Amino acid sequence: MPACRRCLQQPISRRTMLQQCANGFGAIALAALLGDKAYGAPVAHGPNAAAQLAQFTPKARNVIFLYMDGGVSAVDSFDPKPRLNAEHGQPFKMTMEPTQFDNNGNTLGCPWEFRQTGETGHPVSDLFPYMRQCVDDLCIVRSMVSDFSEHNAANYFLHTGHGLQGRPSMGAWATYGLGSENQDLPGFVVLNGGLIPSGGVDNFSSGFLPATYQASFFRPDVPALANVMPLEQRPPLQQNKLNLMRALDEAAIAANGRHDALESAIANYELAYRMQMSVPELTEIDSESEATKRLYGFDSPNEHTRTYARECLVARRLIERGVRFIELTCPAIKGVDRWDAHSDLKDNHGKNAVAVDQPIAGLLKDLKSRGLLDETLVLWAGEFGRTPFAQGSAGRDHNPFGYTIWMAGGGVKPGTLYGATDEYGYKVVENRMEMHDLHATILHLLGFDHTKLTFRYSGRDMRLTDVHGNVFHDILA
Repeated sequence: MPACRRCLQQPISRRTMLQQCANGFGAIALAALLGDKAYGAPVAHGPNAAAQLAQFTPKARNVIFLYMDGGVSAVDSFDPKPRLNAEHGQPFKMTMEPTQFDNNGNTLGCPWEFRQTGETGHPVSDLFPYMRQCVDDLCIVRSMVSDFSEHNAANYFLHTGHGLQGRPSMGAWATYGLGSENQDLPGFVVLNGGLIPSGGVDNFSSGFLPATYQASFFRPDVPALANVMPLEQRPPLQQNKLNLMRALDEAAIAANGRHDALESAIANYELAYRMQMSVPELTEIDSESEATKRLYGFDSPNEHTRTYARECLVARRLIERGVRFIELTCPAIKGVDRWDAHSDLKDNHGKNAVAVDQPIAGLLKDLKSRGLLDETLVLWAGEFGRTPFAQGSAGRDHNPFGYTIWMAGGGVKPGTLYGATDEYGYKVVENRMEMHDLHATILHLLGFDHTKLTFRYSGRDMRLTDVHGNVFHDILA
């Protein structure tokens, strides 16, 4: 007798299946988002977990740090002092502080003319004619100070808030607190234009934070990373190697317990695998319009301008892909010692300025036109400034007692002049901003109370600002 088929489940149509599974698809997508550090998953676990993700609504999602290695002279760029030219060649009339060198000379005038521009009319010298076009977008701080007058210590102080090596860099703190919005790229990237700062790569270290938060070094050209392309001819061969490595690492963890160095190595290997697809696409700029390339200076006859132009354009592309913190180093110019103008100020600063001026202005204009400047904090700063009196006859020595930085976008007040130095531009006389104040303000713009973004280390809750720092609300929009 044939079996009755009335009790068998009948096939359902595709439309019915989609109707019944719709909520399930959404739940799967939500689970994936909640497992992502940038959306819901905690960045760290256990006793070292900080108050993860922004503690209040941030004004900036990302940071681009334009690091001016060696120290730009404020009195020759953004802080005009007519008295220097009036007393050029005369003995300097203020008491000179002890400096790193002894060859102090007379008052040295500025070899560039200052011009007022924009709706604000803020003066910028002919050293930076392109940046001058963006003056209405800048928040210029003329009252920055440092605790150190020597490059290594001052660089560590600028980058890590401490004058000795071994502490986490600003970028490491930012990614520790906020994670990355792109799991196929690092959260903290240094675009190396050719100059590694005095003090070395410890300026970009994760310090006592987990090693996954240290900077990844990219070149702005192609390939951006050495060995980024796989050596294996077929993907399964590489995947087999990675599976074996993962199995061995997990066995070591099972036998010896969890360890940051090993876990970070596993995470970094996995990130490197994902970067094989994302990094080549990132630095392949053929898709950019010719107008955009000209804006940055790709057509410049100066090779160093072209180098920095590519750095700035890649920085914008990194921002678009969710990288949290990007730092750009300066191009290596043969015969010129970064911005460190101990002799022949005009040649040193002139050549360095030609390299970075147009690309930086292009970056600001491009970010603004794409609606990215409002959520991207751009910081332009060196480790200290330079003296208003000469070193020898035509150079300037280090000056940590009063110098200029600027910020743009990301919640700072555009078209602002803040703070002041004396009539020679030697020392701060109004609204002194210390390094910990700068760091506290940057963290505030990223959505953090700097006193609460901490990491337990050596029996103490460590932070970027140590036990110092005040947010400068006067410069915030």
